[in-house]
Amino acid sequence: TVTEERLLQLSCFINQDVKYLLTGLKNRLEEQITKHSSTLDRDAIFTKSTRLSRLPAYLTIQFVRFFYKEKEKVNAKILKDVQYSMILDLFDICTPDLQKRFMPTREKIKLAEDAKLDRERAKKLGETVIEPKNLTRLSTSFPDDIGSNNSGFYQLNAVLTHKGRSSSSGHYVAWVRRSQTEWLMFDDENVTPVTEEDVLKLSGGGDWHTAYLLIYGPRTIEYEDKTNEGASGESTVTAMDTTASSNGART
Repeated sequence: TVTEERLLQLSCFINQDVKYLLTGLKNRLEEQITKHSSTLDRDAIFTKSTRLSRLPAYLTIQFVRFFYKEKEKVNAKILKDVQYSMILDLFDICTPDLQKRFMPTREKIKLAEDAKLDRERAKKLGETVIEPKNLTRLSTSFPDDIGSNNSGFYQLNAVLTHKGRSSSSGHYVAWVRRSQTEWLMFDDENVTPVTEEDVLKLSGGGDWHTAYLLIYGPRTIEYEDKTNEGASGESTVTAMDTTASSNGART
């Protein structure tokens, strides 16, 4: 049986096996359910698999960190450390049709990464490196679907954290990307510059600020299209990755 469902966000459910964001997302998309089988005439275990057939330009992911404790009558917090990255790749949890549509853009992104590595190697060897000029930004959405994501790649743009032990108490703080290398922490009326490393330390594991919501946006690539009309008539594309360093969907 195949059904379609529209989601406004993705949820990362946390258990003892979840150490990384993508693991929590995948676990939610592969569920075992028990229901009556008319063929077997008894209850049987079925696997419910969910795949995403569309990705939005901006994606919200919630860490499901609160659960109700009946004895204490409170929504207690799961403090477990669940790590996330600046660059998120959701290719593996998308439908085969969507994965095929991703490929042209993903190939250009790979070209950007390879070109960047080549320049870095050349610089370390003391070689002269010519940086790309007249850069053009690669589109981040499909031409027939403005507001979509056309690669499966995302860049982290903001984090909402909670500090405290229950949902009814504590303090919420926003951490927002200002540029490719700068972040700002918004703590009520106080705004403080922070580093990318500070933001990645919000993954949990103690009473410090813990990530509750992640907001991912398009991963942007700028490229220089240079056509060399030599004997072979081949054209080459030089690309540059302009997102941070690597480390709403429809089903």
